[in-house]
Amino acid sequence: MQNAESAQSDKNLNNVIKINETKIQEHLGQMVRSTVEETLNAMLDAEADQLCNAQKYERSDKRANGRAGHYQRNFHTKAGDVQLNIPKLRYAKFETAIIERYKRRESSVEESLMEMYLAGVSVRRVEDVTQALWGIKVSAGTVSDLNQKMYERIEAWRNEKITGQYPYVYLDGISLKRTWGGEVRNVAILVAVGVGQDGYRDILGVAEGCKEDKAGWSSFLAYLKRRGLTCPDLFISDKCIGLIESLAEYYPEAKWQRCTVHWYCNVLSVVPRGKMKEVAAMLKAIHAQEDAGAARIKAAAVAEKLETMKLYKAAEKVRQGINETLSYHDFPREHHRHIYTNNPQENIMKQIRRRTRVVGAFPDGNSALMLAAARLRHIAGTQWGLKRYMNMERLTELKREHSEKLTVVAG
Repeated sequence: MQNAESAQSDKNLNNVIKINETKIQEHLGQMVRSTVEETLNAMLDAEADQLCNAQKYERSDKRANGRAGHYQRNFHTKAGDVQLNIPKLRYAKFETAIIERYKRRESSVEESLMEMYLAGVSVRRVEDVTQALWGIKVSAGTVSDLNQKMYERIEAWRNEKITGQYPYVYLDGISLKRTWGGEVRNVAILVAVGVGQDGYRDILGVAEGCKEDKAGWSSFLAYLKRRGLTCPDLFISDKCIGLIESLAEYYPEAKWQRCTVHWYCNVLSVVPRGKMKEVAAMLKAIHAQEDAGAARIKAAAVAEKLETMKLYKAAEKVRQGINETLSYHDFPREHHRHIYTNNPQENIMKQIRRRTRVVGAFPDGNSALMLAAARLRHIAGTQWGLKRYMNMERLTELKREHSEKLTVVAG
């Protein structure tokens, strides 16, 4: 009985209270647009008063100019279309600092259009999105013009002078698809990330390489050196084809750390699936040792055990590659977890992969480069800007101690 009465009460309330959400949204949107329009017009009037050195209709001996009416101009904002009353002056052009002369679109809207395209959204889809969000349909030509502006900014950022010292530099590459003569080919995007003396990370360089080979890496390292990258203390990377030879050519004094995770994968590639977990635990035990000497002893023991398990190729890879993975022991223990693997940069590459997957095949290598560079620029400017990656004081102390020892030996 009580439930029946409650249901009847709800039914009566539904008949009394009716909310038209569409009308409310329209009303709120109109209120926001009106507020934006009134605020911008008030700012324009105040700016005109300042230029005239007197208020509208005010009689003053200090007046420097006079009003000559105004003209109207539509302006697209995130709140929708607003109508601006641009003041006219009698003896000079009104050059507003609030809104760029003849600018029809709010800068944030333009940035959004460029970001959409660079994130892999097709031009046709960008047109549909702008129609839905702002009530305007941006043409393909407009999108192309905006992208050209973005490309120019990215290109300037890519070629900025590298200043300061970067003790640690990570190198990696990612392969994307591009169409070439009706065929789909690979294009490599090579990336360098550095940790500066302040402990913060920076994108040092991003460039297109036909392949991750010696020619590609040599060109990339020459590009870094030309822009001012001095010799780092340590390069961290996978054992890419031609990279080690190129490092020896351009930065012969730098040490090189082979990514331990990639080395594990290389060894496990010749291990049967059923024994992978056991062998992986053995490999990790090598890098759990307290110093490089103990790690080499452990590696020799692991290689012998692999031979007893009849995994001769795996044992050979351990013996041949172990020294390449132990360079991190020459640096502060506090930094080991950051520099014994290239995984931090692998995470960045995954973000680029997610952004480029929707594109499929790029029309050319430059488009692939621009999209990857735009994403890297965004990461560096947002995720890395306020977070120190390493405390570099211990590295400075270690270098000073080493220098003092050399002085004593020389004396």
